[in-house]
Amino acid sequence: MARFAKECLSKMNQLTKQLEVQLGPDTGDLSMRIGLHSGPVTAGVLRGEKSRFQLFGDTVNTAARIEGTGERGRIHLSNETAKLLIKSNKSHWVK
Repeated sequence: MARFAKECLSKMNQLTKQLEVQLGPDTGDLSMRIGLHSGPVTAGVLRGEKSRFQLFGDTVNTAARIEGTGERGRIHLSNETAKLLIKSNKSHWVK
């Protein structure tokens, strides 16, 4: 997920630059914040007019809080996720 988040952020930056050239400088204000937390989740399909796959649980809520209070254009990690990345020899991904 950390690699995917990095690729998403990179692609968003590329697209924002292209939009700024095509549509004007105000589109340069578009950005993403990403929050990652590791732990158990429950998954299910919600039925209705539009069926959708959804994740539930404290892990999802923690990731949402990390993202919501984070800095624009950055990937924010919980301590648990940072420790897992370091344990997986990806300490260079953690700043």
